[in-house]
Amino acid sequence: QVQLVESGGGLVQAGGSLRLSCAASRIIFSINVMGWYRQVPGKQRELVASLTTGSSTSYADSVKGRFTIFRDDAKNTVYLQMNSLKPEDTAVYYCNVVRNRPYSWGQGTQVTVSS
Repeated sequence: QVQLVESGGGLVQAGGSLRLSCAASRIIFSINVMGWYRQVPGKQRELVASLTTGSSTSYADSVKGRFTIFRDDAKNTVYLQMNSLKPEDTAVYYCNVVRNRPYSWGQGTQVTVSS
């Protein structure tokens, strides 16, 4: 029902920055906890950042101090600002609601961090 389209990934050197975007087909961020996930081959999808409707944030220990999740309700878009990127951050990044019944997963956006 709701389509999520991730964008903004790319190739960046270690220490660099990227800003990922997640556009929704309709307004959902004001009533749902949103999250950014990442996945690498052979490993399960990992929640790295979440944002509540009250703008509280939570981060995985591996990205604390480096990643920031925020949203723009007018644009129906949630973002992930990634700074001080490390090769370990290389993954496909996805956005979705953080709840028992998430929406269908989008295509994700590839982030590759070179040494």
